[in-house]
Amino acid sequence: MQSGITVSQELHSAFNDLVSSPSQRGIIATISKETLTPLHTLPTSTTDFFADLPSLKSHLTTNQAAYIILRRYQNAPDGFVAVTYVPDSAPVRQKMLFASTRLTLTRDLGTERFRESLFVTELSELTKEGWAKHEASGELKAPLTEEEQTLQGIKEAEAEAQGGTAGRKLETGAHFSLNLNPDARSALEAFNDTEENLLQLRINVQTETIELASTSSASSSSLSSAISESEPRYTFFKYTHNLSGSSESPVVFIYTCPSGSKIKERMIYASTKQGFVSGVGGEFGIDVAKKIEVSHPSELTPEILEEEFRPKQETKQAFSRPKRPGRR
Repeated sequence: MQSGITVSQELHSAFNDLVSSPSQRGIIATISKETLTPLHTLPTSTTDFFADLPSLKSHLTTNQAAYIILRRYQNAPDGFVAVTYVPDSAPVRQKMLFASTRLTLTRDLGTERFRESLFVTELSELTKEGWAKHEASGELKAPLTEEEQTLQGIKEAEAEAQGGTAGRKLETGAHFSLNLNPDARSALEAFNDTEENLLQLRINVQTETIELASTSSASSSSLSSAISESEPRYTFFKYTHNLSGSSESPVVFIYTCPSGSKIKERMIYASTKQGFVSGVGGEFGIDVAKKIEVSHPSELTPEILEEEFRPKQETKQAFSRPKRPGRR
């Protein structure tokens, strides 16, 4: 998965100048108007790579992501390293965007030019001591494949953003690995066996943690009034109905996202829902029979639910003999 962002002609030119000019140490770039563009050119003050690292600090902040291209090995055609800097306090959308675009940077500028790539979240990692730790732990690596690098970058960005948040993570297999607080975990563990047929979960967008919103019981006609009209929800509903003369209660997963929801909420819920359902099934044994997505709970009518489980009638169309061509 790629973001659709491309390297600008300005960055191409800046990188060509860097390749041909030993007096330059590197480039700091950003994403602007759907393109990767250069921000600063870093001069070479000495042949010692580590002696030039302190100059990075004046060009980086603790809440804005950036790409850093550095000449690591002198007089080598593949002597550059690509650094993706995504601080913990950067906006979530920016983290996702920079992580999913990092491959574009090396691919469009020429993968053969980059011997190593690095993903960092703190300025201290861009010091001589921090660099030594990366080398010792083997975190410096050659550029990965497109799929590997994109998915790894997104996971790293989100994992770092959630560091220290209470609760065990739910393995969703999605772009976000969300924490699951104890109340939500207990409710999911009990859902298959409890008499209550409605379980609602919400995402705390500040901590990116899945929390329990409520557990209750509802009928298909009262379902819409039981779900929040102001916030997105992940809802599990045991839909009791008669099928071929027998009563069944399959689980329906319902994702509601009211039109007034914040952009950040929309992004996190939409990006997580598919992996979330899969993770819940694998960890808690909740077998989801149907998935429904609506903007407003009022759209959840008994007819909508019934339609989901109504056997589809196969209609056969009679063979139509082609008409004879008319006379001229």
